Amino acid sequence: MTAFQAYNAKLSDFGLAKLGPINGNSHVTTRVMGTYGYAAPEYVATGHLYVKSDVYGFGVVLLEMLTGLRALDTNRPSGEHNLVEWAKHSLTEKRKLKKIMDPRLEEQYPIKAALQAGELILKCLEADPRNRPSMEEVLETLQKINAIDEQPKESKATKSKLKVNNHRSPVHSKQGGTGSRNTNNHRHSTA
Repeated sequence: MTAFQAYNAKLSDFGLAKLGPINGNSHVTTRVMGTYGYAAPEYVATGHLYVKSDVYGFGVVLLEMLTGLRALDTNRPSGEHNLVEWAKHSLTEKRKLKKIMDPRLEEQYPIKAALQAGELILKCLEADPRNRPSMEEVLETLQKINAIDEQPKESKATKSKLKVNNHRSPVHSKQGGTGSRNTNNHRHSTA
């Protein structure tokens, strides 16, 4: 069993369903049944679903999680109603990404992880389904992002507290003149 198979679905029903055969008919309708905002562009345009059509919808969900905003919201200012169209140009540039991140996160996240998540979302939202990653590739990328252990930036107040509370013991100061390193450096906290 692969790691991918061990996961259980936590999200479902993007509304991407087709009506099945009725009254003995053998065909399936091509009428678009998807939830606007989550449906892949090729599905909206042609009614054709591809394996990677769901990757697009998952990318929208990831974008909602990153920003804390809904896929569609007519209460947002003009030009911001459609989250994908509004946010996709901000997903790979640090300064722009920080502006669209969910403010409830209070910048308590590794920026490297946020940027990698933004890049993944952008790949999931590719217009051409052939250019989107597979869900297995999405999973692998999410696992790599989850493994990032970089600490979030500390506020100036937190940094000043750390400077006061952390000190180096004189025993562990640089010994032996230039070029000599003490390999036993330890930090001690008075907290």
